[in-house]
Amino acid sequence: MEEDNREIFNKNIDLKMWKKAIKYLAKYMNHVIGIVIAMIINAATDAALPLFTEYAIDNFIAYKTTEGLGLFIILYVLLLILKGMTIYTFIYLADKLWHLVSHDIRVDGFKKLQELSFSYYDRNATGSLFTRVTSDVGRLTGIISWGLVDMIWAISMIIMMTVYMFMKNVKITLVVLTVIPILAVISVFFQKRILFYSREARRYNSIITGAFSEGIQGATTSKTLVREESHISDFEKKTDDMRTASIKTAVYSGLFFPIVSVLGIIGTSLAIWQGGVMILGEVITVGTLTLFISYTLQFFHPVNDMARIFARFQFSQAAGERIMALLEADIDIKDSDEVIEKYGNITSDMPVPKLKGSIRFENVSFRYKEGEKVLDTFNLSVEPGQCIALVGETGSGKTTIVNLTCRFYEPTEGTIYIDGQDYKTIPLMYIHKNLGYMLQAPHLFSGTIMDNIRYGREDATEEEVINAAKMVEAHDFIMKFENGYNHVISKGGGGISTGQKQLICIARAIVNDPCIFVLDEATSSVDTQTEKAVQRAISKVLHNRTSFVVAHRLSTIREADRILVIDKGKVIEQGSHEELMKLKGHYHNLYTSQFIDDSNKDLFGTPEPLPVED
Repeated sequence: MEEDNREIFNKNIDLKMWKKAIKYLAKYMNHVIGIVIAMIINAATDAALPLFTEYAIDNFIAYKTTEGLGLFIILYVLLLILKGMTIYTFIYLADKLWHLVSHDIRVDGFKKLQELSFSYYDRNATGSLFTRVTSDVGRLTGIISWGLVDMIWAISMIIMMTVYMFMKNVKITLVVLTVIPILAVISVFFQKRILFYSREARRYNSIITGAFSEGIQGATTSKTLVREESHISDFEKKTDDMRTASIKTAVYSGLFFPIVSVLGIIGTSLAIWQGGVMILGEVITVGTLTLFISYTLQFFHPVNDMARIFARFQFSQAAGERIMALLEADIDIKDSDEVIEKYGNITSDMPVPKLKGSIRFENVSFRYKEGEKVLDTFNLSVEPGQCIALVGETGSGKTTIVNLTCRFYEPTEGTIYIDGQDYKTIPLMYIHKNLGYMLQAPHLFSGTIMDNIRYGREDATEEEVINAAKMVEAHDFIMKFENGYNHVISKGGGGISTGQKQLICIARAIVNDPCIFVLDEATSSVDTQTEKAVQRAISKVLHNRTSFVVAHRLSTIREADRILVIDKGKVIEQGSHEELMKLKGHYHNLYTSQFIDDSNKDLFGTPEPLPVED
């Protein structure tokens, strides 16, 4: 589940990745242009201030006069006002740009997560995906917006001060710039190490987020199994790894910036030395030397800022690579170009024709990526309205069969036909909008009961929702809530029993009137009393619908049209309940052993007594 945390990214600055990230700025080009103009003006005002100082020293102080001082003060104040206005402008625009781009990337990320196939979630931990669309996005958009501000200011300042210095004195300027090649070599050395350890820190952060989420969700299990100390130890190991990577990142960053500052001091010292010699030779004035001292001190501020921005780019590239890996992840299950050309791009909000419900597996084999075969040359033919029960040990391939039927996965070999047509040549929405799926662990969303049932079909009327609830015998307990169908359910369905969740989920599944219905061990997690109510609801739902029932309690599938006993991806027995009991094979042994411990409640009718063997 941590495959995505071990992705191998580029070791150097990835320009392609940054181009993709910067494309998000295209919608807000007015903001970007505003920031660029504001930062250039701000840099110009910063570069102009030392010129005022030079003029004041060489005129007012050197000649001990105040002539022209009033105009000088007015111009100086106007320059400060202009600087204040540009500061307000770029702060406003950069902060707004940050939030706008963050919003767009997160929306695209969430949309992508909705589109991705089941196989993607098999390979990626939930905590890691959560980190990508939260903290990783924040880190990336922060550097795109505020990094843009700092970079434009730094580049503008360096260019303007370099031009001013060359205009004043070429020799002193060249002396000052001798430290730049040394700075370039040091920057390359440190950026590689900062980038490597920042990636490691981000990777471990995702692992920790996943472990933290898992620890909260499994807190009850941990306590009942007395595994708290073990989990704490594992978590500490993960945090230790992140701490090590983060400290190394901080160490290299901490060394990098002081070195840049020292080089700045060396550059200033060289300017003072060379300028002092020239003052003695009356080549330059004291005001000009003061200008150079001010510029050399300021010159390495934007250089230092660029070094800091460069380091932030290293930190953010790791986050950006992970976000782009999500946004560009391949969707394994999607309509082919031929299907789109024939049917158009069918979306979930469009009406689709009703399927009849005939299903045929022809020599179907399936394996998960980098795994052994789960199904091997599986064949099955199901007529519309038939109920097929799947029985077998955990991992035998039962859920895989229904997931292939629903086209959540596709066969690695063989073909599946729906209504006589290869289902890869049918739009995916034709299948999914004709499908009802009931999971073993029911999931309810935050919101009202009405909203949760309507989640099965957003345009369902209130009457249709209530009819669906009545059909599965959920209406009575819903009306016992103070607000009835408007009762608000907390996240995950807190405050509602498992059986009630099951019934609401069944109502949600049938409000769309599906022609294919799947029940994946839907009664295995409820008590015996609740099971009876759920079984009655399921019995009504399955009537005249093609259905697959993955059975945990064998007593629930006795009236199925056909029962398949699956073992290691192969059908080892099949037939009706009576036929399989007469065989006295694997199914017979499972059924009789369960009967001893089970109350033998029947999903489709009254339970029959256990056959007496001769």
